Amino acid sequence: MKQSYTLSLAHINDTHSNFEPSRVQFNLTVGHLKLDMTSHSGGYARIGHHIAKARQAATEANTPFIFLHGGDSFQGTLYFSHFKGKANAHLLNLLAPDAMVIGNHDIDEGNATLAEFAKQIDFPLLAGNMDLSQEDINKPGCLRGLPNLLDYDHELKLAKYLVKPFHDKTLAIIGITLDQMKEIARPDPDTHFVDAIATTARTVEHLKQQGIKHIIVLSHLGLDQDKRLAAEIDGISLIVGGHTHTLQGDFRALGLSNMPYGEVINNTPIVHAGKYAEVVGLAQITFDAEGKMLTLNGGNYFMLDQHFVLSANVAVNDTDYRAVRQQLNHHPHILWDEADADIAGVIRDIYKPAIAEMENYVIAQVPKNLVHTRLPSKSLPHGSQIAPWVSRSMFQEAKLVDPRINFALHNAGGVRQSVSQGQLTLADVMGQLLPFELPLVKYEIQGQFLYQALESAINSATNNSVLGTGAGSFPYTYGLRYYYDGRRPLGERLFRLEMMQQGSQSLWQTVEYESLYMGVSTSYTAAGKEGYHPLLQARWQESMESLTLPQAFIRFLKRSPNLSDLWSQHVHYTSHRPRGK
Repeated sequence: MKQSYTLSLAHINDTHSNFEPSRVQFNLTVGHLKLDMTSHSGGYARIGHHIAKARQAATEANTPFIFLHGGDSFQGTLYFSHFKGKANAHLLNLLAPDAMVIGNHDIDEGNATLAEFAKQIDFPLLAGNMDLSQEDINKPGCLRGLPNLLDYDHELKLAKYLVKPFHDKTLAIIGITLDQMKEIARPDPDTHFVDAIATTARTVEHLKQQGIKHIIVLSHLGLDQDKRLAAEIDGISLIVGGHTHTLQGDFRALGLSNMPYGEVINNTPIVHAGKYAEVVGLAQITFDAEGKMLTLNGGNYFMLDQHFVLSANVAVNDTDYRAVRQQLNHHPHILWDEADADIAGVIRDIYKPAIAEMENYVIAQVPKNLVHTRLPSKSLPHGSQIAPWVSRSMFQEAKLVDPRINFALHNAGGVRQSVSQGQLTLADVMGQLLPFELPLVKYEIQGQFLYQALESAINSATNNSVLGTGAGSFPYTYGLRYYYDGRRPLGERLFRLEMMQQGSQSLWQTVEYESLYMGVSTSYTAAGKEGYHPLLQARWQESMESLTLPQAFIRFLKRSPNLSDLWSQHVHYTSHRPRGK
């Protein structure tokens, strides 16, 4: 019997329709000079080149090769907004993954869009804890029964799984996604998600009983839940994950994260590959005959443009460029811009023309970089620098439709990225910043439920003694300001809430528990997702179908196309003190 079993692995996750290279920013030090570097990385053509290269090397070494996608192919750019999954299916087929797990954004538009995607792809789609046993098989866009969908076996209480030959053994792949899907996405009402960890545990035990010991879990649970999965279930050989946009690896030299690639929990290595197709994960992993990892070599690799832009507080010269180039050339996890010509041609000739006009439509001039982070931090104590402007646009545009509006409330996850200094185009807004075309909803609600909604959302975002749904629930407001102390008991953490008085940005009044107020949120937030369930206590809700989230922001910018004109005006921030000392 063989003593070791080697696997060549490639993986990506949370690509969000970023078929072209994504803009990246690094902070480097050359001598005593600190430099900001801007470039582009990744995209499907570059990923395709490096996967083909890794696949060929594995073939020559007679090593099994597996390429996995950790979910969230949908949303993110105009390629999805315009083509609704058709381009995703076409280009993923060209990359030829062995499997993809369903992410929350893959079912954001309900079952029908995902079902159409599933019919177009040439590879298995995994969601082993998605229970379709109650789905109406006669409805349009039904997922149930699709031959390449490995969902939950309701009778056996197991995840359906993929098996592959692996040397003289068999390797199994289980796909597990978020069991909180109904709280953060929009699956059809007859589609349910069962406990992710319990389902995985039963399925792993079942596989062991079948003599299968090399088991990969392809997960869209996020890093923390992957760690929990590994800690609680013995015998998982490898977890390939997604959802939290986690860039594993030592990228301190680029001013980015430093976290272990292939972090091992309970003998199970966990790998994630960042976001937006900026990096590709490539690894060589050896296991013993029992499926336990022996060695893991590899990491995440940026695939950078040959040309890049440097800036600093002083003039940058050719010597600085050469020094940076040398530093990048010696970085172990930087590849360059070699690309698959066929994939690049499909993007350029078939899909790019439809969205090129929107990329040239300039809406506004942004006076400085606006960083989007979901949660406040030491470096950004007020949190996102762009989300408050989005909330303000919702407020002002909704108020033009209904002057009774008192406030806007939006969740951090509805804003998808930072905004760079310079021109902001229609494509930037519709395709990347605010890709979810959610209608705005106005509602009338008692003050007590606003207190509850804000505290619940913050608790959920910070996992403050609750099982949260992720940092995307963190609230950003306009017309409201709140004070939160995570050290207080549940129900008392939002200890102060004030409403801006009509017609004044400097006068504030305490929100009274019994008083009624009119707010505006997206249909997603107003539906009580991600901790916002107290908003369902509104006396009434009414959809503003003619006004979507991106439309509100675009109209707002068109009224003041230079944000410098607005910069000195008041944008409402909040006071947030997290749990702990």
